[in-house]
Amino acid sequence: MINRKELANAIRILSIDAIQKANSGHPGMPMGMADIAEVLWRDFLIHNPNNPFWFNRDRFILSNGHGSMLLYSLLHLTGYNLSINDIKNFRQLNSKTPGHPEYEKNINGIETTTGPLGQGLANGVGFAIAERILSKKFNKPNYKIINHKTYIFIGDGCLMEGISHEVCSLAGTLKLNKIIVFYDNNNISIDGNIKEWYNEDVKKRFESYGWNVIDKINGHNSEEIKYAIKKAHKSKNKPNLIICKTIIGYGSPNKAGNSEVHGAPLGKKEIYNTRLLLKWKFPEFIIPKNIYLKWDAKEKGKKLENKWNLLVKKYSKKYPELYIEYKRCLNKKLPINFNKNIDKFIKDTQLIFKNIATRKSSQNTLEFLGKILPELIGGSADLTPSNLSNWSGSISFNNNSYGNYIHYGVREFGMSAITNGIALHGGLLPYSATFLIFFEYAHNAIRMASLMNLHIIFIYTHDSIGLGEDGPTHQPIETLSNLRMIPNLYVWRPCDEVETAIAWKYAIKEQKPIALILTRQNVKQQIRNLKQINNVYKGGYIIKECNNFPDVIFISTGSELDITIKSSKKLKKIGINVRVVSLPSTNVFEIQNKKYRKKILPKIIKNRIVIEASFKGYWYKYTGLYGKIIGMKNFGESGPAEKLFNKFGFTINNIIKKTKKMLIKNYSNNDI
Repeated sequence: MINRKELANAIRILSIDAIQKANSGHPGMPMGMADIAEVLWRDFLIHNPNNPFWFNRDRFILSNGHGSMLLYSLLHLTGYNLSINDIKNFRQLNSKTPGHPEYEKNINGIETTTGPLGQGLANGVGFAIAERILSKKFNKPNYKIINHKTYIFIGDGCLMEGISHEVCSLAGTLKLNKIIVFYDNNNISIDGNIKEWYNEDVKKRFESYGWNVIDKINGHNSEEIKYAIKKAHKSKNKPNLIICKTIIGYGSPNKAGNSEVHGAPLGKKEIYNTRLLLKWKFPEFIIPKNIYLKWDAKEKGKKLENKWNLLVKKYSKKYPELYIEYKRCLNKKLPINFNKNIDKFIKDTQLIFKNIATRKSSQNTLEFLGKILPELIGGSADLTPSNLSNWSGSISFNNNSYGNYIHYGVREFGMSAITNGIALHGGLLPYSATFLIFFEYAHNAIRMASLMNLHIIFIYTHDSIGLGEDGPTHQPIETLSNLRMIPNLYVWRPCDEVETAIAWKYAIKEQKPIALILTRQNVKQQIRNLKQINNVYKGGYIIKECNNFPDVIFISTGSELDITIKSSKKLKKIGINVRVVSLPSTNVFEIQNKKYRKKILPKIIKNRIVIEASFKGYWYKYTGLYGKIIGMKNFGESGPAEKLFNKFGFTINNIIKKTKKMLIKNYSNNDI
């Protein structure tokens, strides 16, 4: 008769063998949390290894992702498409078992990429928000087609990270009762026993957030673990934290309970001794058939999903229109005539010559999109009136309403990582908003969104020294360059309402992570023909052409484009031919074919000037050795926007002066 300890030991042994073979990894956490995982995955977790994408599955997130071998062992044992050879290839190049779980590797059963501690916990809050919104929207009496839980494993490191406070505070406020978090309370981190640097009362902390806390659970006693999970399931209006007292490296006779077992292989001798202590008689990577049979979840998972499929079938007949909308959202399909409708909106926008801020242009576009895309879920980090990130149909998300707008409070990092979780869950298209400078608080979450290639729209307003009097603490200088350098992230800095609407259309259709960089101050609506409108989608295009071969190319974005065009007109009067290129998205422009890029920016034209109120360093790849950049090299100052632009050289006179000086220098040197 196989007991629960033997089943948990299968996780421990697979983990230490894989880590030893790789000569790299973290054995302590998988060994310490194996008993909790065994109870959760075998007795409670609703999932189907035959169909890892079954929408009504419970979500399992390993926020302490360094313990990835615990998750890989679980996936292998329960019947997911993760072979013993994959386990043997742990941490190897191109393997399906990287050092930390990676969603972008398309490994079945991995719900999110968890590397930086605390972000998996934040993602889990996003999962629970998405489940709440969709269940309120689609469920009907006796037809709970969306009804699942989010289980999260965390460690001390996750709770030390500030993001844990941001998201757990919000989760308690929103009463997200379908979150169940297991805290691996082993008192050990890399530096040793945490009592010298982390001794807060975690129970009181989470109770103050409004959580249901179940503490003093022996993380190595299956009956206590079962009791705790059942108690958490009864929670009606609070998220749940189960504090499990565990021993890191449980089963290791000489290293259990100390930091040595946290992040290094046990060593062959200690593995041999661990096998003796756990009474595990089998060679490395060998799991007995009877243990596999006890772990196998395929048949159980198939029955659970079939039962749900029958419910959905009945639902589709009783609520056919709702079912069609449900399927559309899950399959990420745009509504019929979406392209036709938004193209008409953009065409109409070009005819309305209003000088408004691009943040207002964004809100105007949202007003249109919100009415035809019910899956749009927005939110702001306590800056809604400044970001203009809501629209007339925005409904605040809370415990009583499924809503479509989340008030995140002043929690930029938490908001961004929660937004990642909403996107990962599926069925919704999330966007979030804050000031551009506060992207720096949230940088790592946007990096993770880009790493996972999630369909998210990040709105950043107050994009330059143009925000004025708030001064250098709020004026982003280097921030735009930082965003543009993140792989997979497509950054748009539109110059007016048309470019803003097109950026939104791109963001909706391309299903990629997008950042919209928007002004606080009003900008002038530019004149374009149909060809130019179509070329906006390519990230860069000629917005003003000269009659003859250009003497110089001006490149600009956002609020500086208008002054760039005005400067070109004055230069024309003195015989200097200027081509003006609007480059709202360098990331999109750079993925266009070479022929198009050379047409817009011919190599033969080496006289180039970039005009943008951000860090100069990013732009040298466009100007080369001969060009000039009118940009920022220092922090801004506090004062009215127009005076700041004048102080830092964003004037017609300065652009003309720089152009003349460049042309004289280049022609006199005979370098062109």
